[in-house]
Amino acid sequence: MDESAQNPESEGGLFPAPQERQPAGAYRVLARKYRPSRFEDLIGQEPMVRTLKNAFDLDRIHQAYMLTGVRGVGKTTTARILARAFNYQLPARDGRPAVERPTIHMNELGVHCQAIMESRHVDVIEMDAASHTSIDDIREIVDSSRYQPAMARYKVYIIDEVHMLSKSAFNGLLKTLEEPPPHVKFLFATTEIDKVPVTVRSRCMRFDLRRVEAETMLRHLGAICDKEKVEINHEALLLIARASEGSVRDALSLLDQAIAHGAGAPIEAEALRAMLGLADRSRTIALFEALMRGDVAEALDNLKEQYDFGADPAKILTDLAEFVHFVTCMKISAKTAQIASGQFEREKGAELAEKLAMSVLSRSWQILLKGIEEVKDSPRPLAAADMVLVRLAYAADLPSPEDVLKQLAAGDPAPGGGPTRTPSGPSGGASAALRQSAPRLASAQPALAPQPTPTMQAAPAVVLQDFAQLVALAGEKRDIQTKTALERDVRLVRFEQGRLEFALAQGASPALPAQLSKRLQDWTGERWLVALSNAPGAPTLKEQAEARETQKRIGVQAHPLVRAALDNFPGAVIVAVRGGDDTPVDSKAEPLYEGAEVRGDDITYADEAQEEDL
Repeated sequence: MDESAQNPESEGGLFPAPQERQPAGAYRVLARKYRPSRFEDLIGQEPMVRTLKNAFDLDRIHQAYMLTGVRGVGKTTTARILARAFNYQLPARDGRPAVERPTIHMNELGVHCQAIMESRHVDVIEMDAASHTSIDDIREIVDSSRYQPAMARYKVYIIDEVHMLSKSAFNGLLKTLEEPPPHVKFLFATTEIDKVPVTVRSRCMRFDLRRVEAETMLRHLGAICDKEKVEINHEALLLIARASEGSVRDALSLLDQAIAHGAGAPIEAEALRAMLGLADRSRTIALFEALMRGDVAEALDNLKEQYDFGADPAKILTDLAEFVHFVTCMKISAKTAQIASGQFEREKGAELAEKLAMSVLSRSWQILLKGIEEVKDSPRPLAAADMVLVRLAYAADLPSPEDVLKQLAAGDPAPGGGPTRTPSGPSGGASAALRQSAPRLASAQPALAPQPTPTMQAAPAVVLQDFAQLVALAGEKRDIQTKTALERDVRLVRFEQGRLEFALAQGASPALPAQLSKRLQDWTGERWLVALSNAPGAPTLKEQAEARETQKRIGVQAHPLVRAALDNFPGAVIVAVRGGDDTPVDSKAEPLYEGAEVRGDDITYADEAQEEDL
């Protein structure tokens, strides 16, 4: 074996893992080619490496280890490196002392290293708990653990996705896990540590492998691109680092895909966005600025353009939420947001962080967080995303609770009153108090109406002349529940501007007065006294309508022609009386027959021609 094969990591840089046996000419994916083979090659896991180094140096090696973390952060790879460290053995040669004890200092390939890293060593048994979940599988491990290793120092059992073992399998493993033979080590890996029984966790030394930070990931990907002689710009690497979400395996898989997509050409960010279906960062920033200005039309056009380009609506909102988080971090501390961001993004982020209030950013984050789930669950993702953007744009200029309290303390009787913006664009007539506190972009502030002086008295936004106007207003506000309650449950006693007295109809909700008081204040801009009266009150609107309908039917039924139709067609009934007004019905008036509809089985008489036939 040549020197490079014996010492693949001797220069201390990033080198491929030991070569696996595979057919000649077979391509080796980057995730396997650059899989770490020693602890120094692990990236982003310095606390775990330090703890293990001290444990091995002090000869305080535990009997079982639990490795947990999200996918692709190196759980199985760490388990194989640990198995290699347990069984590291190097014979004396050329004045070099032999290594006959466990160690994490593995600068050369030991006797068992190649076989362990290729998962083919007889004493290092890897088992996938996803396909071996039963007590019988664990019984085989327990039975075989009693025998000494065939070649190596320790017999090592690596169980991947251990949380998928059955309850009986976990119970069968407990005794051996607590008091294993001295020549046995257990290594468990899982992505869902909460599903592992606490009785198992308590018997293991646990390590939580962290997501790899973006800066570390960028350096790692850049080093691999240099070794693979791949030309890729920084922004494209940044996109891969973001899309990987801290998973090294995902990042290398995306890099593999990007290299194939580029077909040997330099990899640019624009081509990578098209490959990944990501939104252009500049478009995301433009979308956010339009939303903060309240320009709904521009925001929806921006979303539609990105959707036509191939971006997923949920991903667009996710990118928008990430930018909101980025701006928030810039507002708190510019240093925390300098990593993993382009120059344009940093400049825009700093500008927006200076202009937008923290309450706006926090509210935007909450709306987007909820909206992303709505879009993912919606059968029409684009329409759902449109509605999320509309909601965000209309909420962008709302004042914070602190601002509202200040305005109320200053004497503004209706901080939420006044006309609202039209659907076509920004508001042109919000109240002065709200405009002063609205955290919009200063450069995009819409034209403001003349502000009232402090001595001006605020008049009610809506004046109601009678109870019918109140019912009509509820319909205009599309408050169907309140409109129905007004028609069905209110027996009116007294009505005037600012005062409403009524008795409740049978079965009405006792909370109706409080609900009406709140609705009236919201709709009219002034306080209303809404009270229950002991007087019986007038019939409800529904009762009045039913009485009029009954009166009409009685009048129509007395008409000679209708009475003849009912006599000649047994079983016929009057379905409805349709007329142009609600005037009292006179049975002797001939025009009353117009609009009367009489039905018997499939026969209907409702017009003059049928009257003559009758």
